[in-house]
Amino acid sequence: MSDTHGRLDLAERAVKAASGADLVVHLGDMEADGRRLAARLGVEVTSVRGNCDGDFSEGNYKILDTEGGRILLAHGHREGVKSGLMRLCYRAAELGCKAALYGHTHVARVDEAEGLLLVNPGTLGHPRLGGRPSYAVVDATREGIFASIVYMGD
Repeated sequence: MSDTHGRLDLAERAVKAASGADLVVHLGDMEADGRRLAARLGVEVTSVRGNCDGDFSEGNYKILDTEGGRILLAHGHREGVKSGLMRLCYRAAELGCKAALYGHTHVARVDEAEGLLLVNPGTLGHPRLGGRPSYAVVDATREGIFASIVYMGD
């Protein structure tokens, strides 16, 4: 999930709907919401900071090592994702990743570029372009990394 902006009610619903998940990933903009979810629901959460979390430092990303390969976690503001995904793709390739999860745009999408899976779960806090609150479910298996967007009703 990304860009929850304090909407813990929807974040909790998303986590409960995805019960059985091994890990909850929060991609920033109200990264503290991830810590609150972990405390309230007793789930494992890993998170990165976004621009609204006061992070403008280089290198604020994480790498998940999974059965399907390495996954880059980044909010996306440092990679300029509102202007295109090439910098994100380059960063992921440099780090040997098979996928990159990012937020920042508030628009849910799943893309593939040069064999790299790119996933933006959208936002649970402030959808844009007439969208609905959303999150992504990502499966990393020996067969590869797969993702789908889940849209929530209000």
